[in-house]
Formats: sequence, structure tokens, C-alpha cells
Amino acid sequence: MCAVVGVFGAEDASKLAYYALFAMQHRGQESTGISSADGERIHLIKKRGLVTDVFHQGRLKLLEGSCAIGHNRYSTAGKDSVLDAQPVFAKYKLGEISVAHNGNLTNKYEVRDELIEKGAIFQTGMDTENIVHLIAKSSEDKLKDRIKDMLTKIEGAYCLIIQSRTKMFVVRDRFGIRPLSLGKLKNGGYIVASETCAFDLVGAEFVRDVEPGEMLTFTKGKEPKSEMIFEADPHPCAFEYIYFARPDSIIAGKTVYNMRLEMGKQLAKETPAKIDLVLPVPDSGVAAAKGYADGMGVPFEMGIVRNHYVGRTFIEPTQEIRDLKVKLKLSPIKDMIAGKSVAIVDDSLVRGTTSLQIVRMLKEAGAKEVHMRIAAPEIKFPCRYGIDTASKNELISAYKTVEEVRAYIGADSLGFLSVDGLKESLGDDTKYSLVSFDGEYFAGGNADSPGCSAYA
Repeated sequence: MCAVVGVFGAEDASKLAYYALFAMQHRGQESTGISSADGERIHLIKKRGLVTDVFHQGRLKLLEGSCAIGHNRYSTAGKDSVLDAQPVFAKYKLGEISVAHNGNLTNKYEVRDELIEKGAIFQTGMDTENIVHLIAKSSEDKLKDRIKDMLTKIEGAYCLIIQSRTKMFVVRDRFGIRPLSLGKLKNGGYIVASETCAFDLVGAEFVRDVEPGEMLTFTKGKEPKSEMIFEADPHPCAFEYIYFARPDSIIAGKTVYNMRLEMGKQLAKETPAKIDLVLPVPDSGVAAAKGYADGMGVPFEMGIVRNHYVGRTFIEPTQEIRDLKVKLKLSPIKDMIAGKSVAIVDDSLVRGTTSLQIVRMLKEAGAKEVHMRIAAPEIKFPCRYGIDTASKNELISAYKTVEEVRAYIGADSLGFLSVDGLKESLGDDTKYSLVSFDGEYFAGGNADSPGCSAYA
């Protein structure tokens, strides 16, 4: 999923970018990077690891300038190389640029093959490198026009922040699949970030969302210039509300926590259970579990304790690491659970291995019955827009019925939120991207095409 941030017109731009990336660490944990521009040149530091591991005061001092862009990497292919970290820096005919990208380009391979035919040399597997090559090879005289030229050649999901030595350009695809918001800094300048939780940490005032199909140009001493590059056709990704975004973020005017609460209440209507209490899978299942408990009229308890020093299991690249981390991360409160019929609520069920271990853990803690409830529909299709599900073989619901999944994870019952229930929870004012649930693509790619190996 990744996080991107851009800061323009601030004396401590790199420090603000650092704090913003820290606030959005949940969107990617494999590598991080910041590039800054001082009007003369671009400075870049990027490494594998968490934001706090990579950056310290000494390194931030090297990132001089009033413009900084940053990126937290989430791998959608399972590889891990510092070469695949972002931002991507390049020198070309017009000078220097640095690019940060959140999303997946669905025509990555076609574009790459054509570029290679014309002599381009690639150093990484990132689709973001396509963007840099397309800008460099454009025959337009100005960077802004080269960016527009590049945008006509790519398809899929993208939030782009492109930095030159003096300017910053921000672009969101016409479907608005990934979130991107604009904020105003207290001491002057602007910030653009994947989630509004980044604004809260740096004390920025939320201005508005970057519109689907919009490009913003930031120039010293001027207000950001807006230009609609494409006609908007909004399809924000429902998974942002289900799982990826922080609960305190606001996406498309809706607080993520409230949306998850509504999903839980709708889940209680659709899949009730005879239970004594409701437990969440912390942390992303908490709001949905509260909604389910409210809908069922039974107590809500934090009966599973999470070790917050272990990362999220879904975005780890290997199954062995995911299995180990479930055991390291979650621990039940046995006195609360023993002898009780409990509903355990999670935000989604992808491979089924985490749910299996959680059900087993609760039964070993003495639970009389364990009823698994998922505050999202069955995930049956891979997503080409930047979710870590490259093939149907990784999705247990793609080849097993609900009853077969229930038997596999060992729960006494299993219930999913329906697609219609999800739509009702989110509201009918927007057409959401529901590719993982219905397989319906609208921006290139299809459910049976080869999986992307991009990192965005």
C-alpha cells in the first residue's frame, strides 16, 4: 500500500516529512526514504528498515532545503532490496528529479518492454522506474509537460509526488484508488500525504483531498496551482476503510473508525451468534468488533493483548514470518475467555492462517465456542492496484466455500459481511473499488492476468 508525503515551502521540510512517515508507518515497514531539494540539487537518503531506524538527527541535517518528499515501502511481491526503496532519484536532460509513488501500474510490463526495446536500462523491479524513464525520454521542453506526457502512457493506481530542484508536482489517478490529501502548515508551506493522520502529528490543517485526475504544482512564493489532467471517475479502494488506513484518518470525508464501526453493526445484522462476549483481533479489528458487540447487545472486551513491538503480519513477505509473528503478537486473557462462547471479529480473512491460529489460541485458553466474524466480504480475487494478493491461490475464499473455510480454521461458525452490507456501511454516495470481492476491474488489468511484481 505504501505511504507518500510531500512538504513544500517549509524550513524544516525533511523533519516534517520524517514525522509524517512515522505517522504512516503502518502503510509499509520494509524500507523508507526522504529526498530534499534546496534549489540547487536534490539530496536523498533511503534504506531498509523502519522510519526511526533509518533516520536520526544527523541524517536529517543532510537533507537540506524547503521541499522534501518521502516514502514508506510496502512490497507487493515479497522481494526486499534497498534498490527497490523510494523515492527514486535520477539525473536527466532537464536536471534532477525524485519520484515517490503509491499504487500499482496495471500496464507495467507492456510499458517496460517498450522502454527496453528503445534502450532503457532498469535497475529494479519497480513500476515506479517506468515513470522516471517515461519522463526522461519525453521530448517536451518543460518538466510539467513531460509529466503530462508520461501520464498518457500509464494505467492503474497511482498517487505521485515528483520533485525537481525547485518545484513539486502531485498527481492522483482519475479513479482516486489510493488516498491523498492536502494540508496547510502553521508556519507556512504545504504538506501532501497519503493519510490525514500525518497532518495531526505535524500540526497541519487539512485543506482538502487531492481530486482524482488532478495535478497540483507547487512553486516558491505561489499558491499551489490545480489542473485537472483527466476527467474524474472516483473509485476509492474499500480496503482503505476495512484494513489499511489508521482509524483516526479521514478519507473522502469519512472517518475510518466510524466506517469500521458501521461495518461491525451491519455484520451483527447479517451474521448473529449466540455468544457471551465479543473480542477484537487487535488493532485493526477493534472498531468493527465494537460495532458488532453494540449490534448484538453483548459485552465488548479486549480479551486479546497485542505486543505492539511486532509488525503487521499481512504485509510481511513470507508465510513463515507471518506464522511466527501471530504467536509473538497476540496473547489471550484466559480468565476472561475460559468457559465462554465468544465471537472474535477481524477486519478481513485472506489466507486463513492467521484466523486458524487465533481460533486455536482461544480454544486452548478455554473458550467453550469460538465464532469467527469477518467485517469484510470474502476475498476471492487478486487486486492489481497494490494489495498483496498476487494470485487466487493465496486467497482461501477463492477456492473454498464458507463452510470449508470454517472447518479449516476450526471455528464453531464463520460469518462474512456481504458485499451489499459493505456498500451500505460505506454509503451509496461513491462507487468504491471492490475488486478483491467482485473481480470487477475498471482501470486496466483483470482478475486472471499475471500478478504484478511492482513495489509501490
